[in-house]
Amino acid sequence: MIFDSLAMGGWCHALAVPSFWSLLRGLVALLSVYYVGWIIHALCFHPLSGYPGPKLAAITPLVHLIWDIQGKQHSTMKRLHDKYGDVVRISPNALVYRAAPAWKDIYGHRKKGQKVFVKDPALYAPTPNGVNAIITANEDDHSRMRRLLTHAFSNKALREQEEILQMYASMFIEKLKGLMGSAVSQNIDITCWFNFTTFDLIGDLAFGEPFGCLSTSTYHWWVRIILDAVKASAYLKVFWFYPFLVPLVRVLVPKHLLQKRQASFDLSVEKVRRRLALGATRPDFTSYILKHAKDGKGISPEEMDANSAVFVLAGSETTAALLSGVTYYLLRCRDKYERLIREIRGAFDKDTDIKLSTLVDLPYLNAVLTEAMRVYPPIPSMLPRIVPEGGAMINDQYVPGKVSVSVSLYSAFHAASHFKNPEAFVPERWLNESDEYSNDKKEAFQPYSYGPRNCLGQHLANAEMRLLLAKLLWNFDLELLPESLNWADQKSFSLWSRPELMVKLFRAGTGPGL
Repeated sequence: MIFDSLAMGGWCHALAVPSFWSLLRGLVALLSVYYVGWIIHALCFHPLSGYPGPKLAAITPLVHLIWDIQGKQHSTMKRLHDKYGDVVRISPNALVYRAAPAWKDIYGHRKKGQKVFVKDPALYAPTPNGVNAIITANEDDHSRMRRLLTHAFSNKALREQEEILQMYASMFIEKLKGLMGSAVSQNIDITCWFNFTTFDLIGDLAFGEPFGCLSTSTYHWWVRIILDAVKASAYLKVFWFYPFLVPLVRVLVPKHLLQKRQASFDLSVEKVRRRLALGATRPDFTSYILKHAKDGKGISPEEMDANSAVFVLAGSETTAALLSGVTYYLLRCRDKYERLIREIRGAFDKDTDIKLSTLVDLPYLNAVLTEAMRVYPPIPSMLPRIVPEGGAMINDQYVPGKVSVSVSLYSAFHAASHFKNPEAFVPERWLNESDEYSNDKKEAFQPYSYGPRNCLGQHLANAEMRLLLAKLLWNFDLELLPESLNWADQKSFSLWSRPELMVKLFRAGTGPGL
């Protein structure tokens, strides 16, 4: 009887199935305990807990990802460095630096026996075909690709390619003259013309055919969507940190961004196939690749597909961005503009005298372009790497293995600890004309990155920028229009999201000043 009572009473009650709400309350309580424990660990016991930075960012990577998606990474990093110093914890397992020694410590060549800082896969979105391009390849694949491509971007190759560069520079000038017609002046958006020229030029070098932007005076649809494709990559980074969200990718990422990213890649594949069919017939990038296509040292068709979009983006958008930036800062600083005009027009009697070999020797032109890269770096974001197992010393501090580390280019280039008057556009700081800027830490300035993975195309980029800027200022006078006075206040999504740069164009010698 007693057992019957127990069975019908307390025991049955004890074995009763909990209600849904009871289970939910228990789950919430369990998760609360877990996350409170995680927060305490992240702030107090994590190996990076001693590094300064926003407390919320130390708890979740979502904070950093939001900065990316909002286009505020570059300005946020500068603000954080100004507040916390040369190193900032921006995520539970990530540090960002602005100190000059960090360049060598993170990106430099390794001594024998030292492990390499590999690229952080969390912040490099994969290509649509899943194959690594040179910027995301592992060390062996990167070395193989770079050995091959170095020839395509060498000074020797550049001399062979000068005829192509000159052709598009001349088309650029003729198109602007056509816009002028017989008018005294003409208002134009100079950014689109820089884009037209650099995309056509790099299209010819990469694919054997231009995009037709200059000939039609309009953007090719591929050029129009390229920045949207970069924005899509910012969204896709979220899924590395939160893989359980992958099934929701089509809901969380704007559909038009995914479509444009895929369309951009598809066009690259199409152009690669057409160029391969031509063979090694001209001195462009593909000809050097084809020389080793069948000896086991070449690049596979899938790797060429992945790399093609990288070539176009790195060789066009970044160059057009810098040309836009240098034009803006010159027109905001008329004394710098007038000094450069005098140097260029004094060096050449006619437009056709402007050659790559002579532009290298114009000191003020090169100082202007260098300073423009400092105040307006074409890639203002970070270049994250992973500390190898066993840890490493960075900026004289030990950092444990598997931590994501990077240098913020924008922060490093705009730091008062590195450059006097860091927000001012002062080309003279690179000329050693006085002692005023002799204490600048120029080793902090690495616009093409540093070490074995630095920018492969920097010689080409420098040549494009010198040639197009010199041709522009030899042929025209320019004046900044009021609507573009604050042009430099921009968002960035790895690259700058540039608005129109409206200028008034005059024939050389007829504009204001001089």
